[in-house]
Amino acid sequence: MKNVIYKNTLSIFAIYNILILDWLIASRGFESYLMLERSLSKNSISAYLADVDKLYSYIGKEEGKSVTQVTEDDIESFILFISEIGITARSQARILSGLKAFYKYLLLEEVVEVSPLELIEGPKIGKKLPIVLEQEEIDAMIAAIDLSHPQGHRNKAMIEVLYACGLRVSELIGLRLSNLYEDLGYLQVIGKNNKERVVPIADYSLKQVKYYTDHDRKAIDAKPGYEDYVFLNRRGRGLTRVMVFTIVKQLAKDAGITKNISPHTFRHSFATHLVEGGADLRAVQQMLGHESILTTELYTHLDTDYLRYTLDKFLPILN
Repeated sequence: MKNVIYKNTLSIFAIYNILILDWLIASRGFESYLMLERSLSKNSISAYLADVDKLYSYIGKEEGKSVTQVTEDDIESFILFISEIGITARSQARILSGLKAFYKYLLLEEVVEVSPLELIEGPKIGKKLPIVLEQEEIDAMIAAIDLSHPQGHRNKAMIEVLYACGLRVSELIGLRLSNLYEDLGYLQVIGKNNKERVVPIADYSLKQVKYYTDHDRKAIDAKPGYEDYVFLNRRGRGLTRVMVFTIVKQLAKDAGITKNISPHTFRHSFATHLVEGGADLRAVQQMLGHESILTTELYTHLDTDYLRYTLDKFLPILN
């Protein structure tokens, strides 16, 4: 009797180990696919793998199913589960997007014949309009910078570039001296998925950057590997996302701004102010580095006062 129990236990462990290996191999292959074929950033890859791990924990570990045995019903059950534990509709949609990418990879590798997510629709989510700063608020934040501080001119140049060029924070901290074309008034920016684009910069903002690079930055001993970075910390290394976030939050507080803003708020403000001013949507799309014009069109919904003004001025009034 003991031998039977022992053999059965060994069988259970063997099946469990095969199950883990099945998901692990699929996950590792997916990681390589995202890195080599789709050239995604480390943060994006980590998010995708976390989505796969969530599905494994629910379907693989709990239900004992291999990656090839997952069905449409399993996915619907999984969606219901993450909804019940409080995952928001927006986050659910993002998780489903990651899982669809995972099974698209498995289809390409002919691991599965049909994706269990083929007919699955994500939760309906409304477009959330981003927070935008008024020009006066941006001016107040810049005025709040203490230029006598060793990092004062650096912080001013950073805010100028965030707003005047509409950069993502990752693009800001990755900006290189060799990417500055001062004579032409342009920056070369490395955006998402290592895609390059050229962005114009206003003369005044460029002067702020040049003042910082010609004075304060030259006083810093750049560490090996950071010699070409525009923005450095006081130890000669590149800035982190958290550091830029902290600087922006403190400036907003110093300027008396109560809006919940982040470095990305300057990007939203840049796009919104351009659209309000009548800029061509395709030009804004190119400057922001959006792949789809639909993403840029979000900013056409922000300025309701301008829309009302246009309606009153140009629509014929019926008598």
